[in-house]
Amino acid sequence: MDLSKLQIDREPTAPRRRSRPLGRWVLLALVALGIFWFRAPLQRFFVEARLPKVQVVEAYKPDARTQSMASGLSAGGYVIARKRAALSSDVPGRIVEMNVREGSAVEEGQVVARLAHSEQEARLAVAQANVASARAAVDSARARQASAELFLASLASEIERAQADLENARAQSTWSQSELERYRRLREQNLGTASIMDERVRSQQSALAGIESAEAGVRSAQAALERGRADVDSARFAVTEAEAFVAQCEAQREEADAALEKTFVRAPFAGVVVLKDAEVGEVVSPNSQGGNSRGAVATLVDFRSLEAQVELPEVRIAGVTVGAPAVLYLDAFPDVALAGRVDRIWPTANRQKATVEVRVTFDELDARVRPEMGLRVVFSTGEKQPATE
Repeated sequence: MDLSKLQIDREPTAPRRRSRPLGRWVLLALVALGIFWFRAPLQRFFVEARLPKVQVVEAYKPDARTQSMASGLSAGGYVIARKRAALSSDVPGRIVEMNVREGSAVEEGQVVARLAHSEQEARLAVAQANVASARAAVDSARARQASAELFLASLASEIERAQADLENARAQSTWSQSELERYRRLREQNLGTASIMDERVRSQQSALAGIESAEAGVRSAQAALERGRADVDSARFAVTEAEAFVAQCEAQREEADAALEKTFVRAPFAGVVVLKDAEVGEVVSPNSQGGNSRGAVATLVDFRSLEAQVELPEVRIAGVTVGAPAVLYLDAFPDVALAGRVDRIWPTANRQKATVEVRVTFDELDARVRPEMGLRVVFSTGEKQPATE
């Protein structure tokens, strides 16, 4: 048996390092840091542990619209405009000027857009020149008529002079004839001289020749008068014809002016542009059915005509009467109550929907109300309604 293994080693062992106190300090520091870091949750935990538990119940107060809906007859609908127009031109053309955009306020008759118009302006200029030329022709014809009438008046005086000359010639012939007869009787009594008798004969012959000349003058003056009257009638006809041509030219000018006016797209009433449907350079046509042309230039709405459009079940339409008050709530502003009144009830029902359309107007227009907004209308049923703005 080997007893050396049972021998006790007497060699001194190396001394151990004293690290146990340092570890305890590190552990204490970590615990203190954790307590400091989680002090708030620990405080809440101890406070909640000491206080009694209380159950909190949240109270709900419905808004004005909900209260009204619960107490009266209501229906949903939309804001629409009674006066709404899609502005277009009467003739197809290319837009060269656009004077509005979305939100622009326009007055009645204001030019919203302009189409290409050079051809129409040229036609109007030609028509205006034709009118000026025709009016000048009328002035010339009237001048000729005035001259013919003046000449006719002078011819009338010539006839009067010719007739006066004829009367004088006849009077001279009558006197000469009486003198000739007197001297013949004297000659039969052997009184007087032959030379005086011959003189009386020549005087009578001259008087007769004067009568013939005066009668010829009267006939000539009468013929000239007839020609003058014909000239006056011709001048008057020329004036009438020239005036008719002026009327024709003026009608052509009005037609050209109307064609030029059709290149203007004007606002039919005062309102606000809600849609701009075309731009400069695009072609618009009043009968557009697709393709590359537009049908409308812009859409105009008269905000003074805004009203609510709702549909009520026909079984509940008996509770609504024209003129009855109502309260309107916009979906965008559910807490705002707007006063209104039933304006129209449609005379027919919708068979598919079993509804009747009702229009409600606003007592006072609000700046927040816009076309196509959703809303709900609460009709008065005799109960107290919430205060409206």
